Amino acid sequence: MVKVDNDTHTTAIRWAESTPPAVRGVSVIVTVKNEGEGVRPLFDSLIQQTRLPDEVIVCDGGSTDNTLEILAEYKQWLPLHILMAPGANISQGRNRAITAAAGPIIAATDAGVVLSPTWLEDIVAPIEQGQTAVTAGWFEPDPYTDFEVVMGATVLPARRDVNPTTFLPSSRSVAFLKSAWAATGGYPEWLDYSEDLVFDFALQHTVGAFAFVDTAVAYYRPRSSLTAFFKQYYCYSRGDGKANLWPLRHLIRYATYLVALPFVLRLIWREKIWGWLLLVVGTLLYCRRPAERLWQNTWGWRPPSRVRAFALIPIIRLVGDIAKMIGYPVGLWWRWQNRHRIRT
Repeated sequence: MVKVDNDTHTTAIRWAESTPPAVRGVSVIVTVKNEGEGVRPLFDSLIQQTRLPDEVIVCDGGSTDNTLEILAEYKQWLPLHILMAPGANISQGRNRAITAAAGPIIAATDAGVVLSPTWLEDIVAPIEQGQTAVTAGWFEPDPYTDFEVVMGATVLPARRDVNPTTFLPSSRSVAFLKSAWAATGGYPEWLDYSEDLVFDFALQHTVGAFAFVDTAVAYYRPRSSLTAFFKQYYCYSRGDGKANLWPLRHLIRYATYLVALPFVLRLIWREKIWGWLLLVVGTLLYCRRPAERLWQNTWGWRPPSRVRAFALIPIIRLVGDIAKMIGYPVGLWWRWQNRHRIRT
């Protein structure tokens, strides 16, 4: 039986008390829209799993390219069912796919990733054995270019950087009991970004701790340009504002750029050496963990290429911070305007 906190909603308690000690039957769910040829790596990796899913439910949000034609090809290799939901956001698409799923266990992933061969077998094992209601899988960068190597090292954590007991999974690599999903009310359909974090918090409140399975790896390609990265982090931060996530983190970021940085620049203007020293030391500390990851990922690179790679780290971090500082208040404004729609 899954442990439930004392203050958990009565519905969640009833759900936990009725949960069987072990279940079988797995439905993989995916949402897509205008992925085109980009869906092939994911579905090729699903075919190559050591344990095949009992069904694959794909919810299409209204593709106008050849995504559906490509997906149809995979029906000869996978028990694939395609749902049409034009205009649905990612939360609505996931909820529709899970609603249609026949299996008691849901394994969620995303188009644009490649799954390790044992991903499904590993991510559902603790649930099938009755050890947990939710398993958090892992994800790794899958860079195609030198720039993407730097991007991955800068924005994606390494395994040693996370605490397994508090790690919140991305919905590109997570599995849970369908009954747990139902007890939470599902993914928040009023939210278009950061929806998986809000769902994670709801699951934690309902069923307690997750099992962390770092061998269930989804390989994820980092953004290939600063423009695409800016858009990604703007959307993520706007989602944080809509969901009221991490307010202290965002406040610290504003304080750093709007208070601390002007102070340092003024010091540079007046004191020169001490101001530059403070700026350089602060930048090095801010970029330390990405630099450590990049150092390990660039063995064998020629020195000029490696120097350029390390020089990109503060630029990427700056672009990401600017995107976050612009996106967050936009999300907060949306939250205030739509406060009647938000389910907490």
